[in-house]
Amino acid sequence: MTPTSAARQSTLRSSNLALVLRTVCAGGPLSRADVAVRTGTTRATAARLVDDLVAGRLLDEGERLTPPRRGRPATPLLPGARVGALGLQVDAGLLAARVLDLRGRVVAEHVEDDDLVGSDPARTLARLGALTADLVAGLPAGLRLAGAGLALPGLVDGDLLLRAPNLGWTDVPAPDLLAAQLPGGLRPVVGNEADLAARTVADTAPGRPGPLRDFLYLSGQIGIGGAAVLGGRVLTGSAGWAGEVGHVCVDPDGPACRCGSTGCLEQYAGRHALLAAAGLPLDTPPAEVVARAGELPVRRALDAAADALGVALAGVVNVLDLPVVVLGGHLAALADVLRPGLEELLGRRVLSARWRRPTVLAVTGPPAAGATGAALQALDAVVADPVAWLP
Repeated sequence: MTPTSAARQSTLRSSNLALVLRTVCAGGPLSRADVAVRTGTTRATAARLVDDLVAGRLLDEGERLTPPRRGRPATPLLPGARVGALGLQVDAGLLAARVLDLRGRVVAEHVEDDDLVGSDPARTLARLGALTADLVAGLPAGLRLAGAGLALPGLVDGDLLLRAPNLGWTDVPAPDLLAAQLPGGLRPVVGNEADLAARTVADTAPGRPGPLRDFLYLSGQIGIGGAAVLGGRVLTGSAGWAGEVGHVCVDPDGPACRCGSTGCLEQYAGRHALLAAAGLPLDTPPAEVVARAGELPVRRALDAAADALGVALAGVVNVLDLPVVVLGGHLAALADVLRPGLEELLGRRVLSARWRRPTVLAVTGPPAAGATGAALQALDAVVADPVAWLP
């Protein structure tokens, strides 16, 4: 065999391994025969590829299923439970560390609420490192971490957090400050918090697409993050900075924003801004806001938030033609009281609303969706190139 043909064989094997793993992740549990049919390979080839992935713990064999007719019981295949990834997040109101496995299950997590506005980056990341070290020390024996990601609420350029207005951080080399405290030489890949949180809607597990493929995601925290998703992929823009919906101006004469502009969306719909306008303490939970929605100051604050959201989101929908708006974070918890006014405004302001009015959905789940998305991103890399993780 010549070097060229050997290289081609190696590339073909890598592609086929990725195809098989992706097929099981997307549609499992499947038998070896099912894999052969869905991938268009022979049974012998599919079986050989599956055996390699099982040996590398990227696939697990479940208990054999009794067939409806006579014959050999099929062995169901599942994404590996002993391969996981670490997702981390720093936001203005929390620190989080979470480990997911290839099935998309949370293996372990730790979330700490805190006010981190104006915090020292090195000290805060050291806290996150210590929290992560404790979490990793308690992981099940035999679990292999294949990667790590870090979600941050701001503009990211490679390993550098350029600016996070709500944290007050600028030019922070976050992986350098974290890497020494992570196990096994893991170095986290940094991403924008809203972009990573949007992945939890686009994909329900590594390699498994969710029901929504085109949508605008809003991450409601102290500020407002955003991400546009087309065909299941986050639209990052030329430099990775797309989606900053929270800093879309809804009133040039509005209040000053930490970003340096005025009248930004998050000055009306961000959690702290909304609570301040309602005359409520900044630690008031969303459920209490909903319960007090009939009180005049609270109602006015909610109406102002819905109006600002309608103005900003209509502009984005008109430009990108997205059929669904997904509310996350505190906006999801307030969806029932925000939705009527928001949908009414979108119906008036979106050019195509007569034929397809945008749908407003709420996604509730555990806090720190960015940490989950960071882990999903690391696991997606395994699904895309499994040969790198085989013996």
